[in-house]
Amino acid sequence: MATLIKDGMLVTAEESFSADILVEGEKISQIGQNLQVAGAEVVDATGKMILPGGVDPHVHLDLPMFGTVCSDDHYTGTKAAAFGGTTTIIDFVSFDFPTLRESVDKWHVKAEKAAVDYSAHMNLTRFDEKIAAEIPSLRGMGITTLKVFTAYNGRLRLEDGNIFKALRFARDNGMLVMLHAENGDVIETLTAEALVAGHTTPEWHARTRPAWGAVESALRAFALAATADAPLYLVHMNAAGEVDMLQYARERGLKVMGETCPQYLFFTEDDLRRPDGAKWVCSPPVRTKADNSRLWEGVAGGTIQTIGTDHCPFFYNGTKPILYEGKPVAIPGKELGADDFTKIPNGLPGVGDRLPILWTTGVGSGKLSANRFVALTSTNPAKIFGLYPRKGALVPGSDADIVIWDPEKKVKYGVALSHQRTDYNLYEGWELTGMPEKVFLRGQCIVDGGRWLGKAGKGQFLPRRPGAPVL
Repeated sequence: MATLIKDGMLVTAEESFSADILVEGEKISQIGQNLQVAGAEVVDATGKMILPGGVDPHVHLDLPMFGTVCSDDHYTGTKAAAFGGTTTIIDFVSFDFPTLRESVDKWHVKAEKAAVDYSAHMNLTRFDEKIAAEIPSLRGMGITTLKVFTAYNGRLRLEDGNIFKALRFARDNGMLVMLHAENGDVIETLTAEALVAGHTTPEWHARTRPAWGAVESALRAFALAATADAPLYLVHMNAAGEVDMLQYARERGLKVMGETCPQYLFFTEDDLRRPDGAKWVCSPPVRTKADNSRLWEGVAGGTIQTIGTDHCPFFYNGTKPILYEGKPVAIPGKELGADDFTKIPNGLPGVGDRLPILWTTGVGSGKLSANRFVALTSTNPAKIFGLYPRKGALVPGSDADIVIWDPEKKVKYGVALSHQRTDYNLYEGWELTGMPEKVFLRGQCIVDGGRWLGKAGKGQFLPRRPGAPVL
């Protein structure tokens, strides 16, 4: 059955205009004025905006950490994404098995319950000649991105020489390397010293991961990418100096891009000093108001290309069950580090919060245009990660991933509206204006106001194209 969305204001990354959208099957088939289609279900969007479904390029679902697991799996996390207007997520495959292929196959089993469409990046946390020879095979699996780390010594980190080699392999295979930039050696030294001195509270998570470590690691990685003549994407930018380094590199023609996350635009080390400061423990950590301000400049001015979430939630108190879809759920969480910041699971909820929070604080405040909002949260990530124009677009032939957005709807936001499977929300009590009204995934309405119409397993795996553009 066809669906005709009438009289909405279409908002793309480039322009806004009044039009109707005809959806036939899973695709947008026509966009125009005063469309009339016999037998179509008509959805009145008068006074509403029509956005492409959000694309979150950075989430972690069903991720083991510190003897527990993050509280959202591929169903609960993608359900929360849908309620927030996001219809595509990109997760990460942990390199936990002997080969890349086996790691990807095991991830697929976990991910098949997803309720929105999904893809994956590959964590490259070991490197030798055998692994290098296997990298090109990832393209046949639909995975075109490799994530590397300059931190987590002895667990995830690659030495610079191996990062350089990975960049060249990626270059030769139309792939993209993503970088987690922190200085692992500095972190190891400062953490050991803090524990010896008896500093165990959450603020020391930030104090032992200084911003200068992120800044120098980012510039070092940009230099490696320049030498390799390879593209590089800097994930979860959190420090003002990273914006400076990204701007410096891009002004010199380097093929580098950046992503930040909402938590780095709003929160600071002061939040870690709160009695419930463990809620804000993530890696890299939140910084200072000056860092918040400079990141906003990077987002608004075009230095930063995307806003993801790094969604990786844990219960604040995993000993106390919450009700989720009518059933009690309790998963060990941040209480595990009550006496030692190094044992607090690193991660925050956010996949359902991203669009509502950024609309109010970005578009509503005048920091972002509605078009820039769409670019950052949908179109740019779709382009960078080889999904455009299937995703991130409102054009004939694109998947009918459509959000009917009510720019006037006012809510008092928090854990009840976010639908993330955890016991807290970073934005509890925030007054927001602008929320999704209806969300369509490939032509099917999966969110209608507060009603969930989606189902586990309805999401599709999205193989991605190599050779995606550098924006």
